[in-house]
Amino acid sequence: MPVQVRDTTTRRDVLRTASLLVPSALWPRIGVAQGAVSAGTAVATKPIPSTGELLPVVGLGSWITFNVGNDRVAREACADVMRAFFDAGGRMIDSSPMYGSSQAVIGDGLARLGRAAPLFAADKVWIWSGAGGPGQIEESRRRWGVPRFDLLQVHNLLGWEEHLPTLFAMKAAGQLRYVGITTSEGRRHREIEAVMRSQPIDFVQVTYNPLDREVEDRILPLALERRIGVIANRPFREGALLRELQRHPLPPWAAEIGCDGWAQFALKFIVSHPAVTCAIPATSSVAHVRQNLGAAHGRLPDAALRRRMAAHVAAL
Repeated sequence: MPVQVRDTTTRRDVLRTASLLVPSALWPRIGVAQGAVSAGTAVATKPIPSTGELLPVVGLGSWITFNVGNDRVAREACADVMRAFFDAGGRMIDSSPMYGSSQAVIGDGLARLGRAAPLFAADKVWIWSGAGGPGQIEESRRRWGVPRFDLLQVHNLLGWEEHLPTLFAMKAAGQLRYVGITTSEGRRHREIEAVMRSQPIDFVQVTYNPLDREVEDRILPLALERRIGVIANRPFREGALLRELQRHPLPPWAAEIGCDGWAQFALKFIVSHPAVTCAIPATSSVAHVRQNLGAAHGRLPDAALRRRMAAHVAAL
């Protein structure tokens, strides 16, 4: 006879469970790229669905942490973080005109490195006026000091109807490689879905971590269906999630996937989802960026271990 779901089980629960049960054979290919953490180590990568280009599963965000203005010491510290990030095998750095001085601080850091970095430059357009988009994009590019961006995203869907045609035209002209949209903290998910269904975007950026899992219901399955890459923002809830988790001991079985702390536990949970291309934790600490990139090494959890990780965090 058919199995009936109890009334106390919600549709969201069913969909979330299904997302953790996707057979590994259907997951996007996870490869390795040579890193520089130590000799013989490798960084886990995933293909960007629209092209197959491999991208390390852990990137670097710049919200708050790189908004340091003209403070010389703080800028040097940010440059040190970027150096450690690249040395550990990282590529994607993400920023926005909304992030204060972060774009200029990234540009300053790239200049301080004094060599070509293996950079995947991701930024955003964040302005109501469609006519103002190209000027803002050019100013962002100037602040970074890069010849072009790899990815440009419409930040929080602001004026997306006007900005997406501009970004698609830039892509067609070879001035841009990928186009995306973003949201955070669970906002405007229905509109995000509508854009994913109707527009040929390459990336969607959403909040995802072991506690914020609403995107498992519809957005992540839709990304798999539409072959759209997923960037996970706020993986640590701007540090609040780690502060809460660190009140508890790391479960001994986390060693099965090489976790040396809660940051790697959370990141491995995030990037092992079949739909997620990479996560972008932000930090101003060299030690923390190295630890974060450590999540891109060693074994990633399978579906069974993902279920165990989710249940463990939910129970704390």
